[in-house]
Amino acid sequence: MSGDRDSQLLKGVLPMLVLAALERGESYGYALVATLRNAGLADLSTGSVYPVLTRLERERLIVSRIVPSAAGPARKYYAPTADGRRELDRARSSWLHLCGVVGTLVPAPAPDPGGT
Repeated sequence: MSGDRDSQLLKGVLPMLVLAALERGESYGYALVATLRNAGLADLSTGSVYPVLTRLERERLIVSRIVPSAAGPARKYYAPTADGRRELDRARSSWLHLCGVVGTLVPAPAPDPGGT
């Protein structure tokens, strides 16, 4: 995403996206960034994700565990808590409602009859 408005939009939904990705299975930070990039956030910086992980953990929406690695330093794996799953359900519902409102007020552009 690019531009100030897009980065603000991403900032608002990134906690939900992190929870959704972790709902699929626990992950460590860099792998989570890669998952989000592969999902379409190609220019997502690691510096955007780690503060979200810290906040979600502080709010007890995710938990972490340290796993030793034979190939380097230990990794911190994250997983959602029951409260995190409930927050994801709440955020998902709010997001879908907002998408409906946006779809009503900002319909998709009509196809160009000239084909350009």
